[in-house]
Amino acid sequence: MAAPTATVFRDDRMATIPAAELVPGDVVLLEAGGIVPADLRLIDSSHLRVDESALTGESVPVEKSVHPIPDGTPPLGDRTNMAYKGTIATYGHARGVAVATGMRTEFGKIATLLQQADDLKTPLQRRLSHFGRRMAIAALVICAVVFVMGLMRGETPLLMFLTAVSLAVAAIPEALPAVVTIALALGARSMVRTKALVRRLPAVETLGSVTYICTDKTGTLTQNRMQVEAFSCDGVVAQHPGSKPPWDDLLRAMGLCSDAYRDETGSLAGDPTEVALTTAAEQAGLHKSVLDRDSPRVAEIPFDSDRKCMTTIHRHPEQGFLAITKGAVEVILARATQIATAGGSADLDADRILALNDRLAANGLRVLAIAMRHWPALPEDITADMVERDLVLLGLVGLLDPPREEARQAVQQCKAAGIVPVMITGDHPLTAKAIAQRLGIQDGQNGVMTGDELARLTAEELNTRVEQIRVYARVAPEQKLKIVTALQKRGELVAMTGDGVNDAPALKQAEIGVAMGITGTDVAKEASSMILLDDNFATIVGAVREGRRIYDNIRRFVRYAVTTNSGEIWTMFLAPLLGLPIPLLPIQILWINLVTDGLPGLALTAEPAESNIMRRPPRPPQESIFARGLGWHVLWVGPLMAALALGTQAWALATEAAHWQTLVFTVLCWCQLAHVLAIRSERDSLFSLGLFSNMPLFGAVALTFLLQLATIYLPSLNSVFKTAPLSLRELALTLVIAAVVFVAVEIEKWFKRRG
Repeated sequence: MAAPTATVFRDDRMATIPAAELVPGDVVLLEAGGIVPADLRLIDSSHLRVDESALTGESVPVEKSVHPIPDGTPPLGDRTNMAYKGTIATYGHARGVAVATGMRTEFGKIATLLQQADDLKTPLQRRLSHFGRRMAIAALVICAVVFVMGLMRGETPLLMFLTAVSLAVAAIPEALPAVVTIALALGARSMVRTKALVRRLPAVETLGSVTYICTDKTGTLTQNRMQVEAFSCDGVVAQHPGSKPPWDDLLRAMGLCSDAYRDETGSLAGDPTEVALTTAAEQAGLHKSVLDRDSPRVAEIPFDSDRKCMTTIHRHPEQGFLAITKGAVEVILARATQIATAGGSADLDADRILALNDRLAANGLRVLAIAMRHWPALPEDITADMVERDLVLLGLVGLLDPPREEARQAVQQCKAAGIVPVMITGDHPLTAKAIAQRLGIQDGQNGVMTGDELARLTAEELNTRVEQIRVYARVAPEQKLKIVTALQKRGELVAMTGDGVNDAPALKQAEIGVAMGITGTDVAKEASSMILLDDNFATIVGAVREGRRIYDNIRRFVRYAVTTNSGEIWTMFLAPLLGLPIPLLPIQILWINLVTDGLPGLALTAEPAESNIMRRPPRPPQESIFARGLGWHVLWVGPLMAALALGTQAWALATEAAHWQTLVFTVLCWCQLAHVLAIRSERDSLFSLGLFSNMPLFGAVALTFLLQLATIYLPSLNSVFKTAPLSLRELALTLVIAAVVFVAVEIEKWFKRRG
């Protein structure tokens, strides 16, 4: 975004130099289409307009002037006598004195903020890190206890060493990193189909945890194109124009007094305001090409920031020449004497028109007045003083960058999911408030906080008020970062969306930064964790849903792995205390851990989202992965599996079954398969979900079942796993015993549904 060269006045002559050689005090020339090479204080301006959207978020080019600003410290968007490095001159030309270069410019300050912003660990990373530490400690303790108890019972040291190491392996869900990575990768693949491109895998899960989404307005919540939202003609305000005089005169004037043009694709291009006026006229059937042919332009008085209006003069087919003037309402009213009516014209009631203007402006609309005057012959002196007087007011038009319809629905879904949407924009407060109310972000009870008000707050005051504010307007880049940081200090988990350079520091500071793919700058994309390929706020809702589903599936794996592993550990730990021999051999422990844990556990990552996933509040950022009943589930289901296995062992030894170890081995395997089917949902029964709604899991369970049968009935594997074939009655008995786990977990879910 840096200009490669700059045109400067040095030694009384104009020269083109590399922009990197600019120094404060250089006089720089700006032309339309050029990138501003440094922060400039303008000393001469001729209709200069600058696109500052990347820096301030302002959706339309800003008219610049050389006049001093009374307020000593206005926000960037209101500094009309300044041009900032990296912004683009779209119209006119100017000269300015360089007041800041390099890292001292506003863009440079943003680069400094980017370097200072912290890269934070995601909630998932924090939870898994804590979980891993606890499991490592537990594994070491288990190794030591089992090894010592075995030696005390007289077992051989080698057998007990292998058993203890096998148990340590079983205690740690070593498939967890693979499961997490696969779950996030599958989630990222699913999200890119819905136009959300993930740059950092942990961001997939993080979106499912956010409590606040701080979003830019222009292009994210809105369509990033100006549109006529309201018309006023003959004192009547309407959303759609009428078809009779004087409505047709107003629409014709909107199409004629416009510099919008057709580009090579046939689309209207040019100043966004003029494109909006021309589009409105064409939607009413008055196409610009036809208007220009029938009433060709013969002269014009360009827009001037002092006059705040522009005039075009056209040859009229019947009445000589027609002058059309458009501009600020107060300016046009001062030059008009009459108002167009259905019967011709009448005396102008300026107070009434000003009241209409205030009414439209209160809705966040940018209001323009359009007037005309017929001339029998082309004036000899085509000046503003001559032409722009004794005008007939045709009407007012209110323009707005309209909100996306899907964004409105997305905001409502965010609220239903317990996520607070917050608008942070560089736009005017009235415009921001109007858009926020239309989208449902603001209910009208809370006001809009401006950048000036925010600057006057201390850190403590902001921390107190930040959770009540829903709309921020006219904010500076460092203030966006300040807002995100204040929310984080309140314990909130923040997502920040944006597209401009001004958004980049906050994007990096937030737990997850979401950049716009179409209008987003490279700086914003580089600072983000995820990119919305369609620049649509509604896409975030799908990403949030996917993030919650992925975290639920990771929790399902943890529930499954820790519960089944604890069942194995309790079995091995309690057997010696109950006077029973070691129930499983090391190779059998490793087989259960590798096959029974691994395949079904990986298949849990494909589990569909639960029906209430977007109707529940976000998880508290500090919540443990064992919260919401998971820890309790582990505490009772693991011992239940051990009780069933040890009960089977005791019964088999009492009946002097020679292959009692195979029975215990098989019961533990079937218990784990029954358990994985039962925990597909934390609340809903398997019978309501359907056995085939997760085909990868069904396939994994079926494959594991067949592999276990192979270890029992294939002679080549009997010698490896020290197993023996079971009779049909014994096999059926192991299945019935394992079904107890399935029934018990289904009963637990039944109580949850009733609660």
